[in-house]
Amino acid sequence: MGILEALAFYLGLGAVAGTLAGLFGIGGGLIIVPALVFAFGWQGVSGSISAHLAVGTSLATVVFTSLSSIRTHHGKGAVRWELFRPMAAGILLGAALGAVTAGLLSGEMLQGIIGVFVLLVAAKMVTGWSPMASDRQPAKAELGGVGGGIGWLSAIVGIGGGTLTVPYLTWVGVRMQHAVGTSAACGLPIAVSGALTNMVVGWGREGLPEYSVGFVFLPALLGIVLMSVPFARVGALLAHQLDERWLKRLFALLLVVIGVRFLISG
Repeated sequence: MGILEALAFYLGLGAVAGTLAGLFGIGGGLIIVPALVFAFGWQGVSGSISAHLAVGTSLATVVFTSLSSIRTHHGKGAVRWELFRPMAAGILLGAALGAVTAGLLSGEMLQGIIGVFVLLVAAKMVTGWSPMASDRQPAKAELGGVGGGIGWLSAIVGIGGGTLTVPYLTWVGVRMQHAVGTSAACGLPIAVSGALTNMVVGWGREGLPEYSVGFVFLPALLGIVLMSVPFARVGALLAHQLDERWLKRLFALLLVVIGVRFLISG
């Protein structure tokens, strides 16, 4: 795959990821990471680093897409900043540790972890499971600790953390609109810390393609960012016109296929 063909592919991937994120209210990382792993394989990138490169690049895209999301949610008063601040402190450290952890794993093991995570998300979508809401007020220490755990796992699998942050916030009694808005804000420190650490951890690794900065591949970053933000708005509009129940089932089926493929190849 030449550089122009690759850029065209990444533009298309950004459009698909953005549309799905708008449709289902999830981060595009669940689609971006597997698609990048397959794309890097087509480009001849070694399987020993393709998953690492996909995770780092996905986190880098979240830096840009989260800024747009934060602005929208903040404008609607949906970000609970008093919850975000203690969580962000833990997230910054946790995401850095997560990127270091991923860098220590073999490519096969990292793909296996991503595959299991994708299958768990698919199961959640099909069953509609969510934790029971409570009315307790979490202490700052708890928020920081949970933020650290969310940041750690999110940086390993290359997502902005919404699939983890939203259930936790609703569990501690935050209403859904504010949980989604605060989760969007939490995606920024996850992405910044995780992407920067991936650049450092991956610096000089053997087999990286040209135009890589550590574990961040710049052509993919450019193509995905250019298209994912505008197409997220398209997805949000489609969500009000299509049968969400069947869409979620089809998307869950896609995630199952991706997860099983990763487990087999890993």
